[in-house]
Amino acid sequence: MVWFILGIVLFALGICLSVALHEAGHMWAAKAFGMKVRRYFIGFGPTIFSFRRGETEYGVKWIPLGGFCDIAGMTALDEVTPDESKRAMWRFKTWKRTVVMSAGSAMHFILGFIILYLMAVTMGLPNPAAQAAPTEAVISGTSCARAATTMEQLNDTSCPPGAPTPAKTAGLQAGDRVVSVAGKPIKTWREMLAAVQVASGPTPFVVERNGQRINLTVDVPRVQRLVADGSDKTTVKDVGMIGASPVQNTAPPLLTYGPVDAIGGTLGFTGTMFSETAKRLIEFPSRIPAVVDSIFGGERDPNTPVSVVGASRIGGEAAEQGLWEIFVLLLASLNFFIGVFNLLPLLPLDGGHIAVVWYERVRDWVRKLRGKAAGGPVDYTKLSAVTMVLVFIGGAVTLLTVTADIVNPVKLFQ
Repeated sequence: MVWFILGIVLFALGICLSVALHEAGHMWAAKAFGMKVRRYFIGFGPTIFSFRRGETEYGVKWIPLGGFCDIAGMTALDEVTPDESKRAMWRFKTWKRTVVMSAGSAMHFILGFIILYLMAVTMGLPNPAAQAAPTEAVISGTSCARAATTMEQLNDTSCPPGAPTPAKTAGLQAGDRVVSVAGKPIKTWREMLAAVQVASGPTPFVVERNGQRINLTVDVPRVQRLVADGSDKTTVKDVGMIGASPVQNTAPPLLTYGPVDAIGGTLGFTGTMFSETAKRLIEFPSRIPAVVDSIFGGERDPNTPVSVVGASRIGGEAAEQGLWEIFVLLLASLNFFIGVFNLLPLLPLDGGHIAVVWYERVRDWVRKLRGKAAGGPVDYTKLSAVTMVLVFIGGAVTLLTVTADIVNPVKLFQ
């Protein structure tokens, strides 16, 4: 329990650091271009303490759920004092405003990269070769004892270790290479699984053993199992199973790098995480119904979105189990997700403000081609209705995920 609580606290501190660096990114970029930064605060609500250095007030507030960087004149509608007018953000060039508004996400990406680099030179990064599915259709065993790799397998008591299986009863042995199933040629373990899953009852197998081909008949039963549907989703289906396991991948699960090699390894793994983050964002809306269902008693899908509360809880559970590589990977992936999410072209996200800035730039360019004067800054009041709708949706999603993470949280172990 101590490690669980410590893990939650450490993960929460990591999130607070990410938020602080996000806002610091905006501040540092704005100051570098000469914009006036009035305030830089971590948290919301009543102020715990603050101090002024130069023209900027720095401080911490009681509610650690975010932060803000107050730059004078972020939009043309913002009130500015006469001495701030020339340094108002909206007066600066498009590319400078874009850099300032994207600097928060850039800090998340940099922090995520640093976390992965430190992981690469200490505990190691996940090895893609170790995660690859077995390719050869070679049997390593026919006992019910198997590696528990999913929640369904961890909790499955229908096949106790050492129990007879259809494969063992039929005479299949460790080291046998499956040549064909029901007359269909087999080259890979995936092909064998596909053939077995559609089979039912006595099914002819041809295996190669010690250089000789042997004909066997396996009585394939139909059972209910979670089956992948081509993505990372799983559904319960009636499939054939024979109780055989493949030769396991012997590649190490983690690869440790030297200080120099770790740069390339981290860059490669960062690309993988960006790809996974984009995939999660695309799938995000379709997973919300499952979150709602879990609140009312449905089984919580581990692939459903989690809030900061849920992520912190998983971090605590990883720490309790000594799985620090999961803790660190989760913290890095959270930074990448927040960074990419903030760049979505939706107000009030940073990406929404960037979209408005570039709309102004393209609009004025078109007006110039038509011999017209620049159109001036966008009136944000006309976008307030859309912004409020998006804020409401974001708040509702946050409330749903937080509720689900409290009443039916995602767990590493049941």
